[in-house]
Amino acid sequence: MVAPAVPEIIEDDDIGLAIDARTESLPGLRELGPPDLVHLMKQSVKGGSKQTGVYHHVTGIDASSSASLAAYVNTLTFNPADKSHKVVSGLYCCYNAFSHLDMRVEVKIPGGVESYCVDERGDRRVATDGLWLETFLCAVLRSYSYADDGSGDTIKKIIGVRRFNPITNTEMEHKFLDAAERLFFNGRQLGSDPEIQIPNAVSNHLTAGLLKYIKTTGRYTSGVNLFQKLREKDVEVSSLLAQILVEADEEVQAVRLLHDSVQDLPMDYALLDCQAAFCLSKGEGELALECAKKSVTAAPSEFSTWARLAEVYVSLEQWDMALLTLNSCPMFSYQDKDSPRMPEPSRVLLPILPETALEEIDEGQPKQGEPYDSVHISLRKLQAASYQGTFLKAYSLLTSIAAAIGWDQLLKTRSYVFVMEEEYRSERQSSVTPKVPTGKNASTVALPGTPDEGRGAEDGASEDGSDDEQHAAEGAAPSSAQENGTAENSMMAADRSMEKPVPTVNAEEVKSGSEESDPSHSSYTNFHNKRLCERWLDNLFMVLYEDLRIYTIWRTEMGQYRQQQLQYKKSAAEWEILGDLADRLHHNPEAVEAYQQCLNIRFSPKAMKGLLRLHEKKGDTRNTLSTLIRLITWQYRWYSEFSPELLHSIRRLIENEGAVKVRSIVQSTNLPQHVLDLTHEYCQLCAAFKSSGTEG
Repeated sequence: MVAPAVPEIIEDDDIGLAIDARTESLPGLRELGPPDLVHLMKQSVKGGSKQTGVYHHVTGIDASSSASLAAYVNTLTFNPADKSHKVVSGLYCCYNAFSHLDMRVEVKIPGGVESYCVDERGDRRVATDGLWLETFLCAVLRSYSYADDGSGDTIKKIIGVRRFNPITNTEMEHKFLDAAERLFFNGRQLGSDPEIQIPNAVSNHLTAGLLKYIKTTGRYTSGVNLFQKLREKDVEVSSLLAQILVEADEEVQAVRLLHDSVQDLPMDYALLDCQAAFCLSKGEGELALECAKKSVTAAPSEFSTWARLAEVYVSLEQWDMALLTLNSCPMFSYQDKDSPRMPEPSRVLLPILPETALEEIDEGQPKQGEPYDSVHISLRKLQAASYQGTFLKAYSLLTSIAAAIGWDQLLKTRSYVFVMEEEYRSERQSSVTPKVPTGKNASTVALPGTPDEGRGAEDGASEDGSDDEQHAAEGAAPSSAQENGTAENSMMAADRSMEKPVPTVNAEEVKSGSEESDPSHSSYTNFHNKRLCERWLDNLFMVLYEDLRIYTIWRTEMGQYRQQQLQYKKSAAEWEILGDLADRLHHNPEAVEAYQQCLNIRFSPKAMKGLLRLHEKKGDTRNTLSTLIRLITWQYRWYSEFSPELLHSIRRLIENEGAVKVRSIVQSTNLPQHVLDLTHEYCQLCAAFKSSGTEG
C-alpha cells in the first residue's frame, strides 16, 4: 500500500517561529503534552541560499532514542509532491510529561545527529537514557490520546498531523509494558482525566492509557501479567487487575480478587467502585448499591463515586434518590488536551494522494440541489452539545432518567425532592422566621461545596429560556405560507405538550438574601425533607427542556410534512445536529435517520461515527463494517493510519462474527481496491497479535 502523503505548514520569511512557539508554550503544558513537532529546512535544488521552513505534527513514532526519531526525519528527505526542493536539516521535538522537558533531535543532511532537551525556561540539558525511557512512554500514551479526536467532530482539529500506530508487534508491546512497569508509580505526575479530581496510583493518564491499549487490542493476558507484578508491590493495583479480568471473561477470578483485596483495603474507593460496576452489570442492583455507598463514603470529593451511585439508583428506578445523588456530585471544570499554539503560517499544503480520492468521503460542497450548511439559530444554541467532562456525564444521567419516566414525571420528582421557588416564597410570607436548610447537599454524606470554577460555560443557560424560545419561533418556519403554518403548528404543539420547568431555590440565592436568624430551622415546616437544588443542576434541567422541545418540534414537523407529502429539507449540518440531539436523548432510530440524511447530502465524519456507534449497539454487522470501511478511508485521507476506536470495532467484529465472514463482507462491497487494502491492514493487525503465540 502506498505511504500516506505528508502535510506541510509553510512558515513565512521568519524561519523557526514554529519552534519558538513550542518552546514558549512549555511552561503552560499540564497534561501529556501536544503531538510531536517535526520542522524541516528546505532549499531549492537549482541552487541558491534561500531556505524555507515547513513543519507538521505526528504521533505514534518510536521515541525510545534519538536514532529512532532521526530515522523518521530521514524518511522525509524525498517528497514526491515537491521535487523542486531538498531537505537540508530537520528537527524532531517530543515532549516528556514526566520531567516537563522537550526532547529534541537535530538532523543535518548530510551530516550528523545531535540530541538534547529543553526545559521550561528554554535552557538546554543533556538527554539521558532515563529521560528517553520517559519520553517513549509519553509518546505511546499521547498517540492513543490523540488518535481519536475527543471532539468527535473532525480529526483535522490540529492542522497537519500524521497518526501512526505506536505498537504494531509484540516486540514493541514488550517495550511499552516494560516502560510502564518501571514508571508505573510515577504515573500520577502525568495528571488524569477531567472527571478525576486528584490523580493517584490507579487513576491517571498512564493507567488510562494502559487500560485503553489492553481493551483496544484484546491483549488481556499481557495486561494481567503486568498488573499481577505491580500488585505485589501495591495492593491498590487490584482494581485495575480486576477490570482486565472482567474484560477477559475471567469473572470468577475477578470476584475472588476483589473480595480478598477489599479485606486488605476496606476503604479503597477504586476497589469498591469496581465491585459496584460489576454487580450493576449483572443486574444485582441492591449489591451494587451497598458497594457504591461505601465508595462515596471513602471518596466523597470524587465525581466518579457519586456518578456511580446515581447510576445504581437509576437502575433500581429510585428516581428521587437518583436526583438527590446527582445533585451532590462535585463538578469540575473541563481540562482539555494540550494543543499546540502555532504562529500564522504563510501557506498550508494538505495533499491528497490519488489513491485516497473517494467521492463518498468528500467533505466539500453539498450535492447539487441540496441545501448549504446553514444552521438555524435554535439548533446552534443547544448547549448540551458542548458539554464535556463531569457535566457531560451528569447530563447523560439526567437524560436517562427522562427517557425512562418521561418529562412530566421527571418534573414531579424534581418538585418532590427540591425546594421550589414558589413554595419557598409562600413559606417566607406565612412564617415569621422562615429558613431553608443550607448546610447540606442532597445526600446524607456531607461534602464540601461545589467549586464555582466548574460552572463557567455550563451556567450560560438563561433562567427562563425565553431568548431561545423567541429565536426558535423566529425563522423556524419555511418560506411558503403552507409550510409556515406547519412549522407554527408544530411549535405550538410542542409547547402545549411540554411543561416548562419552574425555578427551584438554590443555596446561592438563600445565602445571598438571608437575613433570618434561625440556624436550627425550627420554623421551617412545609419542606423539611427537601433539599436545595444546585445551580448547575437547575441549569441542566433547562438545557434538557430545550433539547426535548426542539426534538418535539422536529418530529412533529416531519410527521406533518409527510402527511402533506411535502419534502422536509434541512442542511447537512442541521441533520448532523439533529442526529446528535436524538442520540443524547436515547432515541436511536431517529438518530440513525438524521445521520443518514446528513450523509445523503455530504460526508460527515461525526455523523458516520454516530452511525457506527448505533449500528454496533444494534448488532448490525454489515452496516457496522460498511461504516468502518468509510471511516478508515477518511482517516487515511487525513494522514492517519491508526484509530483505537476503529481497531477495537474491527477486533470485536472478528471475534463475534469470525474472520472469514468479515472478509467476505468486505470483498462484497463495491469499493476501490485501495480502500479494501486499508481495511485488510486493520484486520491483519488484529490477527497478528493473536497468532504471535504470546497471548494465552
